[in-house]
Amino acid sequence: MTEHVLPAAASAAKPGAPGSPKMGRLAMASSIGTTLEWYDFTVYNIMAALVFNAVFFPSFDPLTGTILAFSTYAVGYISRPLGGMVFGHLGDRLGRRFVLVATLVIMGISTGLMGMLPTYATWGIWAPVALVALRFVQGVALGGEWAGAVLLSMEHGKPDERGRNASFTQVGPSCGTLIGTGFIAIVSAWLSPEEFQAWGWRLPLISSVALVLFGLWLRRGVDETPVFREMEEKKATAKTPIKEVFTQHWRSLLVAGGSRIGSDVLYALVVVFTLTYVTTVLHLSRPLALTATMIGAACNAIAVPWFGSLSDRIGRRPVYIAGALLGMVWAFVFFVLMDSAQPVAICAAVVVGLLIHAMMYGPQAAFVTEQFPGRVRYAGASLAYTLAGIVGGGFAPLIIASLFKSWGTTVAVSLYVVVALSLTLIALVVARETAKRPLET
Repeated sequence: MTEHVLPAAASAAKPGAPGSPKMGRLAMASSIGTTLEWYDFTVYNIMAALVFNAVFFPSFDPLTGTILAFSTYAVGYISRPLGGMVFGHLGDRLGRRFVLVATLVIMGISTGLMGMLPTYATWGIWAPVALVALRFVQGVALGGEWAGAVLLSMEHGKPDERGRNASFTQVGPSCGTLIGTGFIAIVSAWLSPEEFQAWGWRLPLISSVALVLFGLWLRRGVDETPVFREMEEKKATAKTPIKEVFTQHWRSLLVAGGSRIGSDVLYALVVVFTLTYVTTVLHLSRPLALTATMIGAACNAIAVPWFGSLSDRIGRRPVYIAGALLGMVWAFVFFVLMDSAQPVAICAAVVVGLLIHAMMYGPQAAFVTEQFPGRVRYAGASLAYTLAGIVGGGFAPLIIASLFKSWGTTVAVSLYVVVALSLTLIALVVARETAKRPLET
């Protein structure tokens, strides 16, 4: 297979080239989808830890209800591969921009409807059933979102800045976490606990529609990527991209997918489980947990592009591997700081954990997408991202909560994080370095 940089991509990358979008708008258009995704997921995570156990699963004790709420969270990951297959196929056949508009609309509608659901007290069993159904639809849309958002900025940008440009999409989770956590903190401070549980939890979900409208405006102003346009002109697009990925690029699929598992599990520990642990186990205040998460998310958002840029200079694998090794150590240090019950120590546990996460998350987008040739890059990256998401992020909150409930010790949770990061290390060790290689066609 011949490797070369597409001429159209190279010319489009030159600053000021005719028709090339400004990198600022590209960065925002690339990150808005993942910002919305993680805004939605953050709101859901917080509600699952604090409210949904009573609103949708009131017949169980608080920790069991929380585990059930996290189970519906996992549904959003299980449905992602379906979205990855459907929208991955469309992204390699019809273009990156077309799919990104469609997924954003579906995401916004499903989240808005989630905020208007009747509770268990009103609808009985149909309330959690509807919650699960909307999570499934949301997951399908998200399954097709990530790869297209990465390619939007990476295929428009300069070849020697792919790590930085691809990392714009990775800033979205921190921005979404920050916005979602901040919104909930404001609503929590404004309403009494009774009002928040009765109806206040709906406000952050319904408000996500504003992010959707802003995202549509951004993406309508960005052209199709030069890489896809050239493939179209040369009639080089894949006819069956999903089949081609599984039959010809299965090794790349395993490497790219494996590289994601550890960072997802570490994120679930530091962000998702922190809320449950601080409020349910340590019996400390909700604002403390939310404040620690917001500070950590802000630091993560700043660090992700920096580590993405660093991977352009010294390689994806060295930065990524350093993050995985540090994550193994922090899986134990994290709980030492948490169990001190000191606000400063708790904030430090979350902040450092999310900085370590950024070491993996910064190079991740470029690393995953660079494993595949242009004709199946959307489909391959989507499948790797979504299938790994099930093993990593989808079940991580459920497994963490279940391990702690079953064993009654945080050591079991820390060992689970170490195992997940070990899988990522294996994938990175057997992978090829992609930072200095031209994009494969």
